[in-house]
Amino acid sequence: MYEYNQFDHDFVRNRVREFRAQVERRLDGSLTEDEFKPLRLMNGLYLQLHAYMLRVAVPYGTLNSRQMNQLAYISEKWDKGYGHFTTRQNIQYNWPKLKDVPDILDALADVEMHAIQTSGNCVRNVTADHFAGAAADEIEDPRPTAELLRQWSMDHPEFQFLPRKFKIAITGAPNDRAVTKAHDIGLRMVRNENDEPGYEVIVGGGLGRTPMVGKVARDFLPKADLLPYVEAILQVYNLNGRRDNKFKARIKILVHETGIETLREMIEEVFETQKALHIPPSEEMVKAIEAQFQPPEFDAGPVDEEKLAAAIESDPLFKSFMETNVHEHFDPNHAIVTISLKPIGGTPGDATADQMRVMANLAEAYAYDELRVSHEQNIILPHVRRDDLPEVFERLREAGLATANVGLITDMIACPGMDYCALATARSIPVAQEISNAFEDIKAQHDIGPLKIKISGCINACGHHHVGHIGILGLDKAGVESYQITLGGDGTETATIGERAGPGFSYEEIVPAIQRIVERYVEIREGVDETFLETYRRVGAEPFKNALYPETV
Repeated sequence: MYEYNQFDHDFVRNRVREFRAQVERRLDGSLTEDEFKPLRLMNGLYLQLHAYMLRVAVPYGTLNSRQMNQLAYISEKWDKGYGHFTTRQNIQYNWPKLKDVPDILDALADVEMHAIQTSGNCVRNVTADHFAGAAADEIEDPRPTAELLRQWSMDHPEFQFLPRKFKIAITGAPNDRAVTKAHDIGLRMVRNENDEPGYEVIVGGGLGRTPMVGKVARDFLPKADLLPYVEAILQVYNLNGRRDNKFKARIKILVHETGIETLREMIEEVFETQKALHIPPSEEMVKAIEAQFQPPEFDAGPVDEEKLAAAIESDPLFKSFMETNVHEHFDPNHAIVTISLKPIGGTPGDATADQMRVMANLAEAYAYDELRVSHEQNIILPHVRRDDLPEVFERLREAGLATANVGLITDMIACPGMDYCALATARSIPVAQEISNAFEDIKAQHDIGPLKIKISGCINACGHHHVGHIGILGLDKAGVESYQITLGGDGTETATIGERAGPGFSYEEIVPAIQRIVERYVEIREGVDETFLETYRRVGAEPFKNALYPETV
């Protein structure tokens, strides 16, 4: 993983000193809240319903044990003993005091972390496939590309005041685990006819009040052309994106209003100029970045398969964990372990300080000191020897982190909703908790099979409800919470926006409504191996609408 150089250290420390002075001026009244707001947002500090919230960047979701331990320390010293992992692969603290924020930022800088560009109309934290560098289906590790983009975009003078926020995601595999088609720019690693690696470039994806699937701007972009091409996209957006209406200011609206063909021509024209002017990063710099993402020196000793088989045979819970939370690694002696932060009845994405320390210790002892944050609000141990899996599972079970539900109905994404967020119009967390409790039986979850529920507490769609197999959007209708359901959404390489099922449901009705959808799916699927999404695509929405609104049939 990337380690700071001296420039990085100096840059982050200078930003902390600058912000400390700004906080002091806010506290003594020299700055009004209106004057302070743009300054705090540049440093990831929001003002939520009850308190400030600090959003900490975790570039492309990669952490080491020292950093995870520091996040645990910060949560105990300056917050309420927990952190919330987000769909941007970041972590948020919901209760910091303003006077303490500069100290928190200094503590982050101690472990090469910061909160810069986690807010504002700039290029936000670049996200990536959470299995990057470990997945068996990977063409190339996307994290060196993500790091190059991070360095290029950090404090870029031309792109600090874009029409709206700008999000980039990258995957190195044909199976898209980074939701690239729902980003302003999505990059998918591909190979051309000469087997050279490059990028499929997708532009104009996004969720929120106007959800859109991104469109392909380039089928194949050589790796060497990445920065001038991305710069061309941002220049076209910066000059042509709408600034008269913030709800229509994202690049997806520009794509929609201009048309992908015309926009592609505009990008290509600017790209030719940028390419001529571009001073590429030195070969030495590129190699130095790539060197920091080389796979660890894996233990090549033979795996004790008998030990693993015996553990699976003797413990049904471990067997379930192996089926859902363990994925194939490119090295046959190793596996990828997903730690679910979705215990039954819990808050999706939350981890206590003690749990963070357990995950850090496991990474150090069993995973070559690496962790990943997924956009699905879980934590990944990317490199675990297969015969260490029983010990890892036991340690997770002791910490309440061994829920065997990854990809199943209780592995929900949910935004903080009205429990925290000043923008929310309905609760998200209690809905997720009640759905989780309704489907707590692990055998029933496995019988239902892969099913992604995503919940947002407002139209901004931080819970990605538009690309949920079942999406739930909470709205305020005349002072009463109302929950709309969408069906058939998909955030993978076959991305689709879910279709609204019909009228909304009250808070008391939403869980029974979800139960009716699932019951109808189980009734009509063609065999236990047909997933919910496959069934929906085969039969369409009508059978599910009939289950949701029986009085209209």
